[in-house]
Amino acid sequence: MAPTTARIAGDNWFVTLRRFAPIITVGVALTLVILAVMAALVLVRGIDGQIADMTRTYDVRNSARELSAALAQAESSQRGYVLTGDPSYLESYRADSVTADMRLRTLTAATEQNAQQRQRVAAIAAEIANKVAEMERSVELVARGQRDAARAFAGTGMGVRLMDEVSQRLEQFIREENQRLMTRNAEIAASRRGLVAAMVAALAGAVVLGYVFFLRARDEVRALASREDHLRSANVELEARVAERTADLEEARAHAERERQRVEALLQETSHRIGNSLATVSSLLALQLMRTPSAEVRQALEAARSRVHAIASAHRRLRLADDLETAVASDFLGAVIDDIQTTSSAASSVEIEAQIDPVVIGARDATTLGILAGELVVNALKHAFPAGRSGTIAVRFALDAAGVPTLVVADDGVGFAPKQDEQDSGLGSVIVRQLASQFGGRPKFEASPGGGLTVTIALPELAKSPPRG
Repeated sequence: MAPTTARIAGDNWFVTLRRFAPIITVGVALTLVILAVMAALVLVRGIDGQIADMTRTYDVRNSARELSAALAQAESSQRGYVLTGDPSYLESYRADSVTADMRLRTLTAATEQNAQQRQRVAAIAAEIANKVAEMERSVELVARGQRDAARAFAGTGMGVRLMDEVSQRLEQFIREENQRLMTRNAEIAASRRGLVAAMVAALAGAVVLGYVFFLRARDEVRALASREDHLRSANVELEARVAERTADLEEARAHAERERQRVEALLQETSHRIGNSLATVSSLLALQLMRTPSAEVRQALEAARSRVHAIASAHRRLRLADDLETAVASDFLGAVIDDIQTTSSAASSVEIEAQIDPVVIGARDATTLGILAGELVVNALKHAFPAGRSGTIAVRFALDAAGVPTLVVADDGVGFAPKQDEQDSGLGSVIVRQLASQFGGRPKFEASPGGGLTVTIALPELAKSPPRG
């Protein structure tokens, strides 16, 4: 059990190491790059300081050399003046003395920031002051005309000794500055090597990072390509399913459309058959009417035949909308009125005008509306134009200002008083009131100003009630 457990633990450790290896690699590489950049910054700053120090050392060395040369030139001019008394040597001595003083000032300013150099330059300046005092004394003796004394003073060797001391001091100072320059050059070279090493380390870290990122990017691209392939396959499958479902839906829609057309055809056929059957009844009533000798019976049979014909016409002319539950009044009501005018013997001398708006109503209410309009027209033909009188009947069906479907039948016949009609208990009036009450309406009879009668029936329930089952 122990070896197996140890092997499993080792495998788990290896898996964990492989999982975190990219993260560890990136962390190490980033640390290496950061350290290399920091080291490079430090080295660059150090190199800048070393270069500035070296430049300052170079200026100090040059200033010391120029001071030594100026002192040597001043001493040479001083000796020539002492030996010859020539004023030109005196002028040269004065100019060289001024130059030497300027060089000393420059050297003092250049070593101001370095305490060690400042002390050494101060010592050199003191010796130079002694040497300048010795040369000034000789020049002053010659200027007084004591040339022999000046030569004797120069022959003591003090001036040579002072000049040698100054020269040795300056040469030693220059050698030390040269050594400092060499040391600075060596330090700069070492810093450059360190800078190169830091740059190489940074470059190596960047390469490692780039390689790791390249591997990650390659894995991401492969994973993305795999996901794309999967999505493409899923998309193809989904499109196939959508196409299949679309085909099924299209087939179902086509089947539903065929069923709707079939039902519509059956309904239309049923309405036509009912209309034809009622038309047959109307014909039978017409035959019975011709065989009946009684005028009262003929009048009753004619009224019944007209009503049956109106019902038959309403059924035959009915056209359903696409939903099979509604109909448009203008599609059938005008045709019903035209049929009445065509088949009624009393309408030969009467013109019937119809103005029907496309009001949508329930399919099962359409027949009732046709019967109601037909009954009003038949009543007007029967009572408004006796003894073959001519005239006009105007039928209008539209929505009033309040949006209520309203049927208006007006004639210019003989007319009669409204009170007489309200008390009339004839079959026509009963039928009109009964049909109007089905839609919440009540007929309103008004005498026209030019003669005749206007019947107005508002049918509020016709618009808002659904088709009754």
